[in-house]
Amino acid sequence: MPNARIGILVVAYNAESTLRSLLHRIPAQLKPKIDEIFVFDDASQDNTHQIGLEVQKDFEGTRLTVIRNPVNLMYGGNQSRGYQYAMDRNLDFVVLLHGDGQYAPEVIQDLLTPLETDAADMVLGSRMLIPGAARKGNMPLYKFLGNRVLTFLENHLIGSRLSEFHSGYRAYSVKALRQIPLGRLTWNWHFDTQIILEFIKRGFRIAETPIPTYYGNEICRVNGIPYAIHCVWEALKFALFHRWRLHAPLPAAQRPPKQPSTDCSPS
Repeated sequence: MPNARIGILVVAYNAESTLRSLLHRIPAQLKPKIDEIFVFDDASQDNTHQIGLEVQKDFEGTRLTVIRNPVNLMYGGNQSRGYQYAMDRNLDFVVLLHGDGQYAPEVIQDLLTPLETDAADMVLGSRMLIPGAARKGNMPLYKFLGNRVLTFLENHLIGSRLSEFHSGYRAYSVKALRQIPLGRLTWNWHFDTQIILEFIKRGFRIAETPIPTYYGNEICRVNGIPYAIHCVWEALKFALFHRWRLHAPLPAAQRPPKQPSTDCSPS
């Protein structure tokens, strides 16, 4: 799509040690085509917001906006707010980037290309497409095995063939996002799985592209066992209500109210 309006959503929580370098690592040649970079600080307890404002003063090449949530919205809630911002700004594409620096901004263009060429509606950055790359990037063995097992189960239940469900590095068509009921998705970590399922339900095109793997000193805030249970449960519901069609889903008005979670937020 020529002259597409592109945004980069940076979700950040307690990212004071990584946010500055992450923003400066966005390729200079990419900045002129980016309409806006918007950092959503999820009520961090450190100086994440202040550092974002400091970078904003000397940031060159594109508009940088720093927004602090007044309360912690958690991982899914923070993303939802960022996507709503992208819709309000009438952007065409939005890239999700994590403030902790785990995903390389140097390869943003690789995620954008399938969208710009109208080959996909969602692009997932995958650490598993290149055999052995994840472990060479210091992905812990237990995370690697958990990722592979969960992805296998989800593919089996959903009928998909994705190499990885659990990368947080993504790019979306905003036109497609407008059709996703973001307000009905979880605020918790399995938001990423739910949004993939929502795209599959609607027949949207999902592409994958290899991304480098990096594990450093970032703090992991995901509680692995509940996260895995939630992901498998979402895949099972998809199989029952959409793939196997054994039961019809409850109408929205009859669904039990969403319970607030006490989990921590990103990144």
